[in-house]
Amino acid sequence: MITTDTIFAISGQKQFEKIALKVFRFQYENNLVYKEFCNLLNVEVSKVKSIQQIPFLPIQFFKSHQVLSNTNAIEETFTSSGTTGMITSKHLVTDASIYEESYRKAFSEFYGNIEDYVVLALLPTYLEREGSSLIYMVEDLIQLSKHPESGFYLHNHDELIQNLITLDQSGQNVILIGVTYALLDLIEKQSFQLQNTIIMETGGMKGKRKEMIREELHEQLCNGFGVPAIHSEYGMTELLSQAYSLGNGVFECPSWMQIHIRDTEDALTYIENGKTGGINVIDLANINSCSFIATQDLGKKNPNNSFEVLGRFDNSDIRGCNLMVL
Repeated sequence: MITTDTIFAISGQKQFEKIALKVFRFQYENNLVYKEFCNLLNVEVSKVKSIQQIPFLPIQFFKSHQVLSNTNAIEETFTSSGTTGMITSKHLVTDASIYEESYRKAFSEFYGNIEDYVVLALLPTYLEREGSSLIYMVEDLIQLSKHPESGFYLHNHDELIQNLITLDQSGQNVILIGVTYALLDLIEKQSFQLQNTIIMETGGMKGKRKEMIREELHEQLCNGFGVPAIHSEYGMTELLSQAYSLGNGVFECPSWMQIHIRDTEDALTYIENGKTGGINVIDLANINSCSFIATQDLGKKNPNNSFEVLGRFDNSDIRGCNLMVL
């Protein structure tokens, strides 16, 4: 039996591999969609002895199938954003407490105690629809911060500007989490010189602005907010874990999540560090859905296991977080 206590206590590659292989066997036996996918690839489960041999389910299956590894009642249904008429992904979550534990532990790992921060959220596109896993997470972080100043902002930019300046000048640690286009809108209205504030962009123009390369985007945001670096979050509807970048677009995963880079011409082959390919994600928090996801994002992995997101495959839907094109 694989418990969340085991998953969230992983330390070291050897332990990660051992648990990942257990999760693979569990999901092969209990996830009908994943089992059928593996069978179509003629995978012999008994011969899968390493992570490199585990099949990764294409992320598109979350649009067309119920990707589940148990028969428990659905507690939450997270949906991806999309334009009118676009088929969106659905992540059926049978135990929301696993998601909560995942993002709470990851935040603590990268940023420390949530109570040390005021959390301000500028996420209009996400707030204006149902089923956003990002809103679920940020709403919980706002509550956990226990600061009366923490909260969401929709279009009330003047109020946000005043609160941001006042909090920062008081010496209060602040995290401003914003969708990319809304952060750009904010600095067009007001320039800042922030000393105690982390700016975290969640990616995506959502059709509101022209897509930009990361370097150009982060330069504009750094100049507009008066900060030395822009933080980022890499997550998506189909995952219950997030990777974080503390600057320069270099992401790191919590201990129960890993990134592997596949060949764009041969999805079953991995490529070496430093070369661009498709991003495969192992998210062991996805124990009740599928932990092995082949995304439509392009990226490269560094020797220390950090990674960069470089764009998306051609003709793939624009959705989710950190989908900045080349």
